[in-house]
Amino acid sequence: MLTFIGGILLLVLGYFTYGKFVDRNFQIEPGRSTPAEVLRDNMDFVPMKKQTNALIELLNIAGTGPIFGPIMGALYGPMAYVWIVLGCIFAGGVHDYMIGMISLRNNGAHLPELAEKYLGRPVKHVVNIFAMLLLILVSTVFVVTPAELIADLTPAGITVGLITLLIFAYYLVSTVIPIDKAMGKVYPIFGAVLILTTLAIGGMLIYHGFTGTYTLPNLSLASLTNNPHPDGTPVFPIIFFTISCGALSGFHATQAPMVSRTTTNEREGRYTFYGMMIAEGVIAMIWATAAMALFDGQSLADMIAAGTPSVVVNEVSFLLLGNVFGTLAILGVIVLPISSGLSGFRSLRNILADYIGMKQDSLRKVLAVTIPLFVVSFILTTIDFDILWRYFSWANQVTAVISLFVSTRYLYLKGRNYLITFLPGAFMLYATVIYILAQPIGFNLGYGLLSYLLALVLSLAIVYLFWSTGYKLKQELNPDSLLINDQLPIKEIQRRKLAQSS
Repeated sequence: MLTFIGGILLLVLGYFTYGKFVDRNFQIEPGRSTPAEVLRDNMDFVPMKKQTNALIELLNIAGTGPIFGPIMGALYGPMAYVWIVLGCIFAGGVHDYMIGMISLRNNGAHLPELAEKYLGRPVKHVVNIFAMLLLILVSTVFVVTPAELIADLTPAGITVGLITLLIFAYYLVSTVIPIDKAMGKVYPIFGAVLILTTLAIGGMLIYHGFTGTYTLPNLSLASLTNNPHPDGTPVFPIIFFTISCGALSGFHATQAPMVSRTTTNEREGRYTFYGMMIAEGVIAMIWATAAMALFDGQSLADMIAAGTPSVVVNEVSFLLLGNVFGTLAILGVIVLPISSGLSGFRSLRNILADYIGMKQDSLRKVLAVTIPLFVVSFILTTIDFDILWRYFSWANQVTAVISLFVSTRYLYLKGRNYLITFLPGAFMLYATVIYILAQPIGFNLGYGLLSYLLALVLSLAIVYLFWSTGYKLKQELNPDSLLINDQLPIKEIQRRKLAQSS
């Protein structure tokens, strides 16, 4: 009980302390023009209100990640709390804030363009591949999981396959209409359902904890040193890939630029980007606690193995809230992946269109990019969920590492405190290299000493290359370089040149 409540309080405190430090370190300019204002196209660049942007960001980044991930992470016991709280404050919140704000300073650019600018042109191709791979995987996951949840609530004749097709139809319509119509109108409603149902489950957990109906686990020395996972899989690095959304997730780096295109003041950045990551951490804390409090480790593992974590979601919702309100809670969970899947496909369309040089200025061009992506995603829905999740998890955290290194280079070139992004980036780099060396989806070396040592050597080599190229770049830059002086939106540059010439 104390760990659960204390963890949530620490997350909130982190927003008001470390979040403020990160904001000051970036050095916002409240009077600066934003892409939403000067590049307005009434499709993707549209000024929207602060609260609307924040809800869109939360629903974009959440999906089933901060629910399914913590449920599976609960198999490690209260250790999950440590990663959620520390990861959210010192890694995930910083990651989301920096990419959102750097994009805001660069015409709403997506991660591949930011990587090209700050890490070099060759990196852009690598980042494009990882970003598109991640988005197609995560968008597919966010079709499969709500389809399973909806199927559990509907008559037997309504199959998962039929629901999947209906979700794709919704995505197709929503992906090709302006962002303020696709998201700005319905997301506040989705957000209200999510917030109310999440608070209801959290409140019932606390109530049952006080009455003794359920025991909410507390962090202890034993829980830090023991690994209770039924399969015996190691805490390091697996927990960082099991719980990604809710602590640190590269998927967020594909979503923040979309909201940077609708933001009208840099002062909103801490609330919209860092704050919504903290909110996602609270969601993760609630669902991790529910999974640990209501089920023992073996029962939880058996439920997940029998299907997906959607089985656990149903059980938790009905046990804590009853049939009526439990159904509403499940609907609150369903809106998360549907909204994130929609934004994932929208980001994927934009990134692919930018990469192949196809402007999205007509319905024909939008459909030419969108429909093939949906076909690929539909084929992927036939793959086993566990395999999809493993590939998604690794691609997700590789993208997070790239995003943190882009942010580190940005801060380094501008003479700011870059350790706030470099330290979590280097740590996750080591974890991702171990993962791909050890896992069957990679080199299948297992989690022995060889994998850990080889990963350390490879990680140090990558870090050395990163810093040596960064140092050389900084020495060659002149004070007027756009890498140091942030690029203003194109129309703003043209306006200023016209004013100077007249």
